Amino acid sequence: MEEKEAVLRESFEQFGVSLTDTQSQQFLKFAEMLVEWNQRMNLTAITDFREIIWKHFIDSISICKSRNVSRETLVSKMIDVGCGAGFPGIPLKILFPDIKLTCLDSVAKRMLFLQEVIKECKLKNVTVIHGRAEDFGQDAKFREQYRICVSRAVANCSTLSEYCLPFVQPGGIFVAYKAGQAQEEIAEARKAIKVFGGELETAEEFTIQGSDLRRTFVICRKVQHTPKKYPRKAGLPEKSPIRG
Repeated sequence: MEEKEAVLRESFEQFGVSLTDTQSQQFLKFAEMLVEWNQRMNLTAITDFREIIWKHFIDSISICKSRNVSRETLVSKMIDVGCGAGFPGIPLKILFPDIKLTCLDSVAKRMLFLQEVIKECKLKNVTVIHGRAEDFGQDAKFREQYRICVSRAVANCSTLSEYCLPFVQPGGIFVAYKAGQAQEEIAEARKAIKVFGGELETAEEFTIQGSDLRRTFVICRKVQHTPKKYPRKAGLPEKSPIRG
């Protein structure tokens, strides 16, 4: 375990982030549980420890290096839509304990895993909800209640905008994590983003420091309320995305 902790800390240092002892132990526990639970259910294709560090943990927190996301916004009330095995939400919560985090996913077994991770890592102010974004986006308890919504590798930008922007309060932001370049996808999503009350602020391309991983953050500002008819019924945003 000491060797793994050294690898973990060194990797984060390469990225330019120093971990506390508590954060280091939380990331180690998360990695251990991810591999262990993955033997029983399909959580990730990435099980090598170093790859978990770079392709899950550091990739998730890479938003902290963004020129376009303020620290104040990042550590506020956040929802991770389609969180899967907890990415990017849980690594961000470990790095920034003040985040009030909601994790939403439609697959129940992933939620069981995350509840155990939250318990074992002693994370506070984390809510796990099982269901569809289309349904919760119409629920007054969640609709337009978040300063920031994040989502990683869930759907194309048009569909993702309909899933995510309804959760964001006016003035807040939605950040889509995209691998590599995504200019064509972003161009197709401009109409959808506007329809759901957003405005494309920037598409920030960069290589994650200390690796060869390329990432694009699609950052949308919520400029007006999402019309009440959105999101549409479950399945429609994916089957019939708004493009133009």
